[in-house]
Amino acid sequence: MPVLLLVDALPPLGGAPAGTPAPGVTTATTAPDDDARIRAVDPAAPHVTVLDLGVTRGDGIFESFGVVEGAVQALEPHLVRLARSATLLDLPALDLDVLRTAVLRSVELHEPLPELLCKLVVTRGVEGATDAHGRPAVTAWVYTDPGADFRRERTEGVDVVTLDRGYRHDVAQTSPWLLQGAKTLSYAVNKAVYREAARRGAQDVVLVSSDGFVLEGPTSTLVARYGDRVVTPATDQGILAGTTQAAAFAWFAAQGLTTAEVQLTVERLREADGLWLLSSGRQSVPIRSLDGTSVPVDDTTTAGLLTHLLGRRS
Repeated sequence: MPVLLLVDALPPLGGAPAGTPAPGVTTATTAPDDDARIRAVDPAAPHVTVLDLGVTRGDGIFESFGVVEGAVQALEPHLVRLARSATLLDLPALDLDVLRTAVLRSVELHEPLPELLCKLVVTRGVEGATDAHGRPAVTAWVYTDPGADFRRERTEGVDVVTLDRGYRHDVAQTSPWLLQGAKTLSYAVNKAVYREAARRGAQDVVLVSSDGFVLEGPTSTLVARYGDRVVTPATDQGILAGTTQAAAFAWFAAQGLTTAEVQLTVERLREADGLWLLSSGRQSVPIRSLDGTSVPVDDTTTAGLLTHLLGRRS
């Protein structure tokens, strides 16, 4: 049965934490009453008001954590990315300690399974609502369930099409208010992208900037291999820093390959010796065709990469 925890996500006020935390990050130890700030509830019952801005406007952020054999993968990188998203959306600083505890507790409460997917969501709450300290009364929850079965995609690969994202590659610098690079709840475009892919006979998408640079998948990071070099599109193009991609790069480096973040054109993408989409749930999925043209799939590398990613216990 899925596990749902409601969380009081803002830090208790009263004493300044030691040190100088990064924007959107708190380093204070969680308060003694953490149990009161994390509440297990019935996942089948309603808990979010219809006035919540996360529901009415998609005004919120989230992170999805892969869980393998009870271990939450890349927990700290995900929390750091959540804090960055909160900063980009001008949300109040979140209590990462209580959120960390909530993620771990949700996994502990779920029945043991080989793989789970844990989603942490924070919304701006009801418009105009504040807590006792005048901060926006954010809504936060953690939901853990088995997720989908990705075994076939991981081994057989997916057919992918390129689609125009509609922004230049430098949109994060020219128009930061468009929130490119934040992991927000506004996923209507992402869902539309998948429907378009299905109409074209594909299962996934690589998004491309309006000026011809490769970005990312709707829910994944792209990795390309050229001989002994492995690259991923640079995050300064308004795309998310992939937590799974970072782990993949560590594995590629251990195999003696060089890794880099680069600007990658669509034309150069088509010349790759191998392509993969990486994400927390699917881990790694090879691309077997791009816009109808076959892409080489190295079964040995694909299997080794997947084994490494599934073997992570932190």
